[in-house]
Amino acid sequence: MSDFLVPQAPYDVAIVGFGPVGAVAAALLGQAGLRVWVGDRLPGVHEIPRAIALDHEIMRVFQQIGVAEAVAPFCEPFTPSEYFGVDGQLIRRMTMVEPPHPQGYVPSLVFTQPPVERELRARVAALPTVTVALSTEVESVRQDEAGVTLELTTAEGGSGRVRARWLLACDGGSSRLRGQLGIALEDLDFDEPWLVVDVCVNPQGLAKLPATSVQYCEPERPCTYVIGPGNHRRWEISLKAGEDPREAATPEGTWALLSRWITPHDGELWRQSSYRFHALVAERWRVGRAFVAGDAAHMQPPFLGQGMCQGVRDAANLCWKLVAVQRGEVTGEAAERLLDSYGQERATHVRELTRRIKAIGAVICERDVDRARQRDAQLLAECGGVVRDTPRQDVLPPLSAGLITATPGAGALFPQPRLHDAHGPQGVLMDTRHGCGWRLVSDGSLPVPALPAGFTLVDLRRELEHDGVAAAWMARHQAHAVVLRPDHHVFGTAADTAGVLALLQDARVPQPG
Repeated sequence: MSDFLVPQAPYDVAIVGFGPVGAVAAALLGQAGLRVWVGDRLPGVHEIPRAIALDHEIMRVFQQIGVAEAVAPFCEPFTPSEYFGVDGQLIRRMTMVEPPHPQGYVPSLVFTQPPVERELRARVAALPTVTVALSTEVESVRQDEAGVTLELTTAEGGSGRVRARWLLACDGGSSRLRGQLGIALEDLDFDEPWLVVDVCVNPQGLAKLPATSVQYCEPERPCTYVIGPGNHRRWEISLKAGEDPREAATPEGTWALLSRWITPHDGELWRQSSYRFHALVAERWRVGRAFVAGDAAHMQPPFLGQGMCQGVRDAANLCWKLVAVQRGEVTGEAAERLLDSYGQERATHVRELTRRIKAIGAVICERDVDRARQRDAQLLAECGGVVRDTPRQDVLPPLSAGLITATPGAGALFPQPRLHDAHGPQGVLMDTRHGCGWRLVSDGSLPVPALPAGFTLVDLRRELEHDGVAAAWMARHQAHAVVLRPDHHVFGTAADTAGVLALLQDARVPQPG
């Protein structure tokens, strides 16, 4: 029996699954000083890319855990995505918001997953309170009032158990723990067979390919072309009724489907896999002391590249709440409501974003030629015949439930301004200077009351914001002060001193409802 499987004292949190979501959760919890055990059945990083897109919200989380600079070499700005209709005409263009970038990073990025995962794991390995167990399978989970017990086996034939106060299941779409916890998935009515192909394209092949990412909204065979970092290109190709997904995923079948663009002389297959794209969400996100996150909690069609992003949002949402409860900052019924707000907030957000992604998918995947032509005509009519840029970020909803107030802008992700720094012309990002706890952001026009313990003041008038992204956000919402949660979402806004006092009184105390 391996020593690491029998800790001398219980862990605070056990995490099952060491993919990007589990690694982010381990980093967030570990750097807060919690004792964390994280296990994965694989011996190392999965070397084939699955996710390919992330956004500025995720980069802000990476900044929080100290890996933003380390992952930057493996990321590139996402090119615009151009949508072409039945007769090859441009019908929509998805882009990113213009500078200044509100979160301090390029809003939409493509990335190479394996090296990014290695950087995440390196960060976790540097945290002294985190124990990592690879090649380790969780056979069963048992709960009681004080914690959870995991029964484990290892690839070498060993066995043991881990005891923790809380459990986070990040073990993927086929999550074994989700089934053991009795959590069902609700079908959000999307189920289609697709082939996903990653190719390392050579210069000869690159010369043949579009200069932007493309959505081919063609009834005969809808498909997606994504420009990844360097010479990485991805195709997502819908399969027709009667086509054998296994045959499509053979090299011969894959090259036949790619023949519209490139030949085997133009690049090397990196991955080709047949999938059924689903829209699913967990009916429950918490069972006692256990939580689900990432693909274990939800799956959505890939048309906006939000799969991994949603999982990282799960981790960012839950981890600060676990830290507050574990430290005793919130106790009793308030602690239970705080932990329950994780599922309330994330389930509502996932459902709404999935609805919007499905609407995008409906544009791409219309199989009836006449209805597709009507779609094209309607989209062009709506823009007066001139296709305008639609920022991808406009599709993302704010939080609409849980630990937020009924004030303008509550639930939104607050901007991260660059603040004046005498030592650097680019300024310093707000989170770098002020951390990622509870914050009161003020435009300096209101008197600031005494702040509760654990709160930080960000005075934009005194600190001289560089680009005005926070000031512009506050002006749009007619706010002179904003209370931010540790996950950077707006708890509430205030236009006067009484409003500020009310926000500070309510913050961190989840209300019944």
